[in-house]
Amino acid sequence: MQDTLRPVPIFIRRSAALTDVGRRRVSNEDSHFSDDMMGLYAVADGMGGHAAGEVASQEAVDTLRGMVRQGSALLRAVESGDHSHEALWRLGRLLESAVQAATYMVFGIAQSEPEQAGMGTTLSALLLCGSYGVTAQVGDSRVYMVRAGKVAQLTEDHTLIAWQLKQGIISESEAALSPHKNVITRAIGSREYVQVDTHFFPIEQGDMFMICSDGLHGYLRDDEIPAIMALGPDEAVHEFIEIANLRGGRDNITCIVVAVGAQDADDTLVFRRPSSLPPNHDTEVPPHRHDTDPASADFGEEAAISKTPTLRDLRPTLPEFAEDEDDNDDDRLNQKR
Repeated sequence: MQDTLRPVPIFIRRSAALTDVGRRRVSNEDSHFSDDMMGLYAVADGMGGHAAGEVASQEAVDTLRGMVRQGSALLRAVESGDHSHEALWRLGRLLESAVQAATYMVFGIAQSEPEQAGMGTTLSALLLCGSYGVTAQVGDSRVYMVRAGKVAQLTEDHTLIAWQLKQGIISESEAALSPHKNVITRAIGSREYVQVDTHFFPIEQGDMFMICSDGLHGYLRDDEIPAIMALGPDEAVHEFIEIANLRGGRDNITCIVVAVGAQDADDTLVFRRPSSLPPNHDTEVPPHRHDTDPASADFGEEAAISKTPTLRDLRPTLPEFAEDEDDNDDDRLNQKR
């Protein structure tokens, strides 16, 4: 395999992050991390009760950050234009291995400390490097991308309802009434190993991303996201948190918004404020789950997400890696087992 070194656009990244306890919870078990220089962003939604969820989510993002930092030489190579299959495969492996390390750490703590037994967390991570982005996904937090005013969900929910919908077992209307809204099928820390979904995609100037917990996306419609994101990272995160609280705020709410722009003389990003926000954005909306197939999003031929390589495409010989108003975090994790 011959390495490919090519000039890459000089992208600058700007992000804002915000978390809120919501209106029904007494503590915040979400954790998040954002680093524009590293290009790494993550949201974790902990579960387990008795502060165990907070421990699990914080340990997950801390371990993820530490492991990705160990790959700084690789990150610099890809940022500089090394888009060979080997480099991109290693980039995906770096993020996936970091999530696996987080799983091992959270599981180990839960096993060794009785008060933390049964804890776990979701983890949604985004790594932007050079002209590519990579997501890693476990659980039901989400990563969205907005390009040219269109939104796509880049991650797949690991929930019982999402699986039933994908298999055609239930309809969207049945899913809205399902008593199993909070049952997740994968979590960090429930075992010492977890199957991690990874996904590659090209990035372009003007792309925006949102990483959030289900305390936010459960209250949003996809068509509302682009106009709010267009406010820019700082204003958008506050607007998203406010919307989730106005519509119920039943869970902790965490949101990271990232903007990608080309470098100019002032190294600044310019955002164009939309003429108006989506209508009735403060109206009560019942929490819902709606999965958008990334491959079906129409971003044009050159940017079609379905044409980008997955980790398996890059190295086919890789081993197989394997709400209700008063929802209970212990039940949420135990039901997945």
